[in-house]
Amino acid sequence: MEIPLEVNFRNMDPSPAVEARIREKAAKLERFHDRIIGCTVVVEAPHRHHHKGKLYSVHIDISVPGKDLVVDRAKPLDHSHEDVYVAVRDAFNAAVRRLEDYTSKLRGDVKTSTRGGAASLAE
Repeated sequence: MEIPLEVNFRNMDPSPAVEARIREKAAKLERFHDRIIGCTVVVEAPHRHHHKGKLYSVHIDISVPGKDLVVDRAKPLDHSHEDVYVAVRDAFNAAVRRLEDYTSKLRGDVKTSTRGGAASLAE
């Protein structure tokens, strides 16, 4: 099944190459959660008045039944995000982690801490 995908560009011209990379990455999200309803990706370039290198931000909103999972790389951590492809890659890596965490919670696979619980009383 193909995920309904919407790609938007802000403060920059639309790029067919960047959009193609986003579509590739979005198609792979189904491996991590099989009930994705939709996905919206916004790629934003900083305003032109910045003096240092452009750091792209990528916002991903993934809709699954009953929840929206949001990944917002609005303030990149390093200058590698001067490359829009690196910013897209990092945002999708974060989206995969978010989907994996959500899927684990749904299955009840979330580990619980034993600190301060019954396990520590038995020692």
